[in-house]
Amino acid sequence: MPILMLLRHAKAVPSKPGLKDMTRPLTGRGKRAAKAMGAYMAANGLVPHLVLCSPAARTRETWKFMERELGASQKTLFEQDIYDFGNGEDLLNCLRQQAGEAKSVLLIGHNPSIEGLAKRLVHKGDKKLRNQLEAKYPTAALAVIKLDAGSWAAVSEGAGTLLRYVRPRDIMEEAN
Repeated sequence: MPILMLLRHAKAVPSKPGLKDMTRPLTGRGKRAAKAMGAYMAANGLVPHLVLCSPAARTRETWKFMERELGASQKTLFEQDIYDFGNGEDLLNCLRQQAGEAKSVLLIGHNPSIEGLAKRLVHKGDKKLRNQLEAKYPTAALAVIKLDAGSWAAVSEGAGTLLRYVRPRDIMEEAN
């Protein structure tokens, strides 16, 4: 069964006049959270076979800091369809089309799409974690979902079991 890891990009600088949304960089806090999440993934064997990432600067930068911590170079596709702020439908379609034979995929995108896709897929798993996911999907949060499907193309709504839901505050000392 495929494993999907959904990551909302780390904290970026706020929008302001003259700064295009696509070029917003990470804040210092965002960089630290991305590094921490990469280290967490490495320590817990959550190394994806494929990374699907939005082409926005903040998602690319998030992945750059995480990839260093993972210590391995993954095949990475920067997909315009992931630069989306909808209900997760476009992300699901991109996943179905691009994931191919990968056993696990890390998808790095934006809210509300990341949260929307997680809610569309997850219908099983630890109730406390599902409640946390339902309540809020903060920046740099990671959901790990086991999908009850034979292939990525066959992934349907409600086919997911939430294995992990990790927020930066759960793993970073400075947040405690």
